[in-house]
Amino acid sequence: MRYRTLGAGALDVGAVGLGCMPMSWGYSASERGRETSLRALHAALDEGCSLLDTADMYGPFTNERLLARVLRERRGDARVATKCGLLVGEGHLVANGSPAYVRRACDASLRRLGTDVIDLYQLHRADPEVPVEETWGAMAELVRAGKVRALGWCALEPRDGRRDRGAVGAHRRTLESLSRVQQVFPVAAVQAEFSVWAAEAGAELLPWCEARGIGLLAAMPLGSGFLTGTLVPGGGFEPDDLRARHPRFTAEMMAANQPVVAGLRRVAARHPGATPGQVALAWVLAQGRHVVPLPGTKRERWARENAAAAELDLTERDLAEIARLPAARGSWG
Repeated sequence: MRYRTLGAGALDVGAVGLGCMPMSWGYSASERGRETSLRALHAALDEGCSLLDTADMYGPFTNERLLARVLRERRGDARVATKCGLLVGEGHLVANGSPAYVRRACDASLRRLGTDVIDLYQLHRADPEVPVEETWGAMAELVRAGKVRALGWCALEPRDGRRDRGAVGAHRRTLESLSRVQQVFPVAAVQAEFSVWAAEAGAELLPWCEARGIGLLAAMPLGSGFLTGTLVPGGGFEPDDLRARHPRFTAEMMAANQPVVAGLRRVAARHPGATPGQVALAWVLAQGRHVVPLPGTKRERWARENAAAAELDLTERDLAEIARLPAARGSWG
């Protein structure tokens, strides 16, 4: 596995990481299984996917406890990234950025993970009721206390309306907040959705991070599974699966966006053994040496396949063909 650096030498990680959320939250509960997820975690580490991305709210709390099972044996192989600042309320999510909460949340995550230090501690959502400098200052105290090695920011905000207006507007708000917290303590990494069919982060956020030596963690680089070409339009999702309520995952929109997958298939055909999903991940990797995709999975097979994308070098012809793919259809609203 090739390696990449997040921040100013703060953290060396495998070029492809692992998003652990699907193991405990957000996707169909009937397809989850502890032993299945543990095999996926071990497979990812075997392949060099050292950055394991979780959060206290996934479950809530169960995802961190799951990772602890693996960290007991393989802490030296893993770089643990978890998050604070977002709570699961009654049917909705609530931001909490108070310094006292941040300190309690960190101690709780350390206990659940069974480790004495978190490699990358990320602010999951800024609290509109608390100046972000106060929240970030409390997180910086955790670094000075030796509980955390580096700090990250999550730019995964709800979109307001059309894809172009909502996503770009959210990234601009993110840059404003990042400029403020950078004055308090260095940001090592920013996590944002970034993929072939959701490339808005490439307009301003990607170059902003590159110019400052900040890593960009690409969340949902496989388009929540769509870019793998394994989802069938009209196949449906279980009620607890977030995609069941997502406008892009209606049968109509999935059918309308098949040309995107078809283009990835054409590129994959030029690389023996490659899959559309690997091409999608290789495209993300090609956007900069500071970019690390975090494909989420709970299956050993997909963990190994995703890791192999780090060795897939796309040609200029490949990249040009992907750039010509039609814009994805369907609101993110």
